[in-house]
This record gives sequence, structure tokens and C-alpha cells, in this order.
Amino acid sequence: MTSGRDLVLLALDNQPTSRTPWVPFVGVHGGALIGATATQLLQSADLLHQSHLEALRRYRPDGLPVTFDLQLEAEVMGCRLQWADELPPSVASHPLEGKDLSSVPYPACDLSRGRFPIVFEALRRLRLHVGDSLAIYGLITGPLTLALHLRGNDLFYDMYDNPEGVIGLVAHCAEIGRHLAESYIRHGADVVAVVDPMVSQVSAEHFDTFVAPAENRIYDAIRSLRAHGSMFVCGDARRVLDRLFSTRCHSVSVDENIPLGTVHEAARRHGKSFAGNMKLTTVLLMGTEADARRHAVECLDIGGNIGYILSPGCDLPYGVPPENLEAVAAVVHDPYQREVARTMVHISSDALHVGHGWVDVADEGVVVDVITLDSGACAPCQYMVDAARRAAATIGGPVFVREHKIKTREELSAMCALNVTNIPTLCIDGDPVFVSIIPDQPTLIKAIKERMTTRSLR
Repeated sequence: MTSGRDLVLLALDNQPTSRTPWVPFVGVHGGALIGATATQLLQSADLLHQSHLEALRRYRPDGLPVTFDLQLEAEVMGCRLQWADELPPSVASHPLEGKDLSSVPYPACDLSRGRFPIVFEALRRLRLHVGDSLAIYGLITGPLTLALHLRGNDLFYDMYDNPEGVIGLVAHCAEIGRHLAESYIRHGADVVAVVDPMVSQVSAEHFDTFVAPAENRIYDAIRSLRAHGSMFVCGDARRVLDRLFSTRCHSVSVDENIPLGTVHEAARRHGKSFAGNMKLTTVLLMGTEADARRHAVECLDIGGNIGYILSPGCDLPYGVPPENLEAVAAVVHDPYQREVARTMVHISSDALHVGHGWVDVADEGVVVDVITLDSGACAPCQYMVDAARRAAATIGGPVFVREHKIKTREELSAMCALNVTNIPTLCIDGDPVFVSIIPDQPTLIKAIKERMTTRSLR
């Protein structure tokens, strides 16, 4: 009988599988499974192992990440972290901000420090428990995202003002990623996911210049150790989708911002595998078991059983009802459940039918609404919100910045009322202006001031 690990590795090699493999990205959600906060979970090998065992029991996965935390490297390299009960930590300071990239020494990343020993120990225990039955994913922070953690939003200016400095910093981050990937593999990981959510924020030309060479060094190292490398991206990365598949990764994993059919077509053009893009909030977090079964079948039917891995688009939210993920597992493992789900024509939950009546434009100032998954857990969302707040502070006038985290029906109503379809999106007075792209400060300030002039505000 083919093991779950074998199914995942076959899919990553773009080979047919007897059924589509299922990999739920259980990160901080594992804390909810065992009654621990995210802060407690991510600082304890014992709690991580307990969460792995519970996820194995309830979700019957073919693969699991040892953890989903894009701040491990940043923490050791000098970034201050902000911790939360139901989210991974977020980066709250940037050690290279305001410094001259041409002369500043880059921070080192000692894998014996920070929380790396905890993660490696949890990985060792999981491998010992599952043997060869489960594909284990080790996650590293992609070089562009890590560079942004270190440099802050100045990195986007540097791409124009100091491209050589950016190339050097991103190459340094790639070297750290290479060493971490090799460590994960030595400790028992089968797959190394290079999680680079900020890739969706750059142009194709900038991807070719700054990102692809750095990422390829990591994938070459992974391949040399006979492991598999997967690129994880967040947001609407369609502008660079073919570039992603052109790297030397085995697979590309996307979230719900890119239609799965579009990703399937790109994967076939390049002869590679793909994964994603189950809806995190409207289905897995806020939907019913019936919603989860129906959506899982939709993804399975689009993805097929050649080179596709069913998975959510990113780290599972802490509060996802376990019953919804168990429903997905039932559809994956039981052909009868799949046929039953296919007969569902109507959505059985009102979680997807949020109201469209939300309208709120302040009379006394310009309102900047930022629609996010959660700026505390999503790097592009964090830097979009930061850009909005910095612009408002610079202008110093009547500018009000609000973040809408689409984790409640009320905030989904705001998203629908604003006609927003991609995350993150920045709206000015109710109009989507910057869709899945973080604006630089002069551009954003100009857009806000133009709106102020139009409305005769000072």
C-alpha cells in the first residue's frame, strides 16, 4: 500500500497518484488542538510534538509541517518579535532599517540559537513516531521576505536606488536559507518549503533580478541532498506565476488569491507540480463541514491526481473548527464521501453569504481601509498596513487608517462592500486603489493627498 509520504513525493515529482495527497498546514492551529496558546506552542518541543500527534489522529494527513513560523531566522538575526495568543509572532523591528546596505555587516544566523533547537527536536520526535509513513515539511523564510524583515519597507526603495545592495542582502538571506534547508533535511525532513509571501509584491523584472537567483541556490542545495523543494507564495502573484515555475523548485503552492485552474495551467506548461488553494476564512474558518467537503471536492476536481497536493493556502488560522478539517480528510480518503459532496449544488452555510450593505466614508477626513487576512500573521498584510499608517503619519492631516481582518462576517461584509477580491488591498474612501501590491510612500501619499484635494480637506 502506498504511504502518505510516497503519495506526496510522487505528486511533487509530477507523477500520477492513486489519490490526491492531503497536507494541512497545521501551525498555530496545533495549539488550539491541545489547549495551548501560539506563544506556548512555538516555544516548546513537547507541545509541538503533542500537536503533531493530535493532528495526525484527527486529520489523517499525508504530510505535515513541523511548524509554520516565518520569524525563526529573523529572531536570531536581531529582529524584535511581537507575540500573540492565536497568531505566530510578527516582526516588530528591523535591524538594518536606515543603514547603508553598501557597508553595513549583515546579521548572522546561528542555527544553534533561538528556537531552532526546539524545532529540530520536534522534527526528530515526529520522524521517530511516523517512520516513513508521513512526509514532513521543514519551512524556511524565503530570501526576499527575510530581507524585508531585516530592512523594513526601505527595501522597496533600495530596488531602485541601490539594486546591488538588495542583491547582496537577498543573497545573504538565501545562504542562510540554504544552511537551514540542509539542517532540516539532516534532521529528517522530506520537503523544504521556501515560504516567500513578499514575492507577490514585486514585478517580473524585479523577481528575475533579486529573487530567482537567490531561490535557485536554495533549491539546488535541496536537490543535491535528494530532497524536494516547494515554493510557497501568498497574494495575487499572477504577474510572476510563470517565473515561479521557472525556478528550480519541484512545486509551487499558492493561496486563494490565484484561481486554482490558472495555477494548474501554469504547472502543466512547465511540467511541475502545484499545491493549494483551499479558502482559509470563508470555508475552513467560518464555513460548515458541508462547505468544507464541497470546497475540497472542487479543488480535487480542478487539481486532479497528477502533480497536485490538496492544502490550504497558508498557515491554518488558530480557531479553525477541527470538524471542518476532519470533513476534508473524509473526502480525501473516502470515494463515497467525494461523490456525496459532488451532488451538493447549493452552499449550505450562510458563512459565504455575507451582507453587502457596509458603507462608511468619514465626512471629516479621508479613510484608508486595508483589507487583510491578518497583519499579525501575514507578511504582505503587515507591510501594507505599515505603509498606510506611515503615510497617514507623514501627511498629518485628517486621514484615518483601518484594518479589516477577514475573520468575521462583519469584516467580510466590509470586504464585499468595498468590492475587494484580493488580499491585501488598500482602499481610499471606499475605492480599491492598491490591489495586492504595496505602494511606495511617495505614491501612496500622493494618492491620499489627491483625494483630500478632491474633497477640499486640509
